[in-house]
Amino acid sequence: MTGILSMPAEDMLANAKWQTVSWRTGTKGKLKARFAAVRIRIADGPPQRIRDKGQQHLPGDEAWLIGEHRASGEKKYYLANLPAATDLRTLAATIKARWICEQAHQQLKEELGLDHFEGRSWQGLHRHALMTMLAFAFLQHSRLKKARWGKKNQRTAASTKPAGRPPRHRRAHRSTAIETMPALSKMDWHREAA
Repeated sequence: MTGILSMPAEDMLANAKWQTVSWRTGTKGKLKARFAAVRIRIADGPPQRIRDKGQQHLPGDEAWLIGEHRASGEKKYYLANLPAATDLRTLAATIKARWICEQAHQQLKEELGLDHFEGRSWQGLHRHALMTMLAFAFLQHSRLKKARWGKKNQRTAASTKPAGRPPRHRRAHRSTAIETMPALSKMDWHREAA
C-alpha cells in the first residue's frame, strides 16, 4: 500500500459509469444531472515519502467520491461517508439536500431575525435560536397545511360524479373553512416581536 500515489478526483472518476439522475422535482420540472461514484480511501493518513514525489499521505478512511456534471458544463466533486451499499440516486439526493438546508437558514435569518441577536451569553444565543426555529417550524406547518388544502380543493373541483348513480357511502359533513392561521409577513413578525 505504500506505493500508491494520491490522485485527483477527476482522474479517479475518468473510467466510472456516468448516469443521469433526477433527485427531485423543482418549480421548472425535474432536477437532474449526470453523476458517477466510486469507493475510495481518502489520502489523509500519516505522511510518508514515496519515491521522488516527496511527502504523500497514506490512505485513510473509506468514503464515496461523487462527481457531478451539470448541463451548464460545470463539474463538481463531493466526498460522502455513507455506507458502501448506498445507491447513486441516494448519494445524489443526499448531496442536493444541502440546498434545502441553506434555504431554511437564509429564511431564518431574513424573515425571522436569527442573525439579530445582540446578547452576550451562550444561553441567550441558544434561546434566541430556539425561538426563531420554533417560529419557523410553525410558519412552515401553516404554509404546508394551506398548500395541502389548496390541492384538496383542486381535486374535488376536477372530479365529476357519474349521472344517476347513488353514493356508496355517506361522509360526515366537514367545514370548508381553512382552520390555519395565515403566515405572518416579515413586517408583521417584527411588529409582533416588538
